[in-house]
Amino acid sequence: MKLPFRPALLATMCLAAYGAHAGALTVQVSDSAGKPLADAVVVVDAEGGVAMPRVLTPGQIEQRGLKFLPLVTVIQTGSRVSFPNNDKVKHHIYSFSPAKKFDQKLYSGVTAAPQVFEKAGLVVLGCNIHDRMVSYVKVVDSPYFAKTDAAGVARIEVPAAGKYTVTAWHYQMNGAIAEQSVALRSEAPSALSFKLPLKPPPIGADAPSN
Repeated sequence: MKLPFRPALLATMCLAAYGAHAGALTVQVSDSAGKPLADAVVVVDAEGGVAMPRVLTPGQIEQRGLKFLPLVTVIQTGSRVSFPNNDKVKHHIYSFSPAKKFDQKLYSGVTAAPQVFEKAGLVVLGCNIHDRMVSYVKVVDSPYFAKTDAAGVARIEVPAAGKYTVTAWHYQMNGAIAEQSVALRSEAPSALSFKLPLKPPPIGADAPSN
C-alpha cells in the first residue's frame, strides 16, 4: 500500500538523518515600537559550513479576490511553487527579481506550470493586469525556517547540538536583514527576539493583507 506524502514527516526524517535530536527555537519579531510583526521570515543556518539536509516541500500561491495568497512565502532552494488562479478573471504573473525572473502569460484555473526557484534570494511577484497585486517569495538554502504568526512568533526545530546564525526579514523592513548567533547545547527550548525598523507607509496607501 502506498503511503501518502507528508512533508512534516519527511522533515522529521531528515533531522534524524542529520545526526542530532531536535531542539525548539522560539523567535519573537516586533517592530521598533514593540508591536508584533506577522509574516516575518526567520531562517536558521548552521555555522562553520556544516552541511544541511534538503527538504523540498512544494509551495502554492493562489490568486483569489485579486490578491496573491499568501502574501509571503518561504521555501528552500530548488523547491517548486504552483500558482492556481481561483479568480474569474485571468492573471499574468511576472517577476523581475534577480533570484528568479519569469513571465507567465494570461491564464486561469490551474493550467500554469509550477515554477522552480533554484537561487536563494527575494523574489517579488506582480501581475501585469492588476498592478496592486504583489507577493513575496523568500528562497533560502536552509531547511530550518518559519514565518511569524499574528503574535509575531516563529517556532523552528533544529538539531539540538550546534552553532547557528538566525536571521529575520520582513517585507516592510527598513535596512539590512537582522542577524543573531545562537549556540544550542541541549533539547531544552531556546528563545530569541528581534526588533525590525519598518519603512514609513506611502501616503494614502492601503496595507497589503493576506
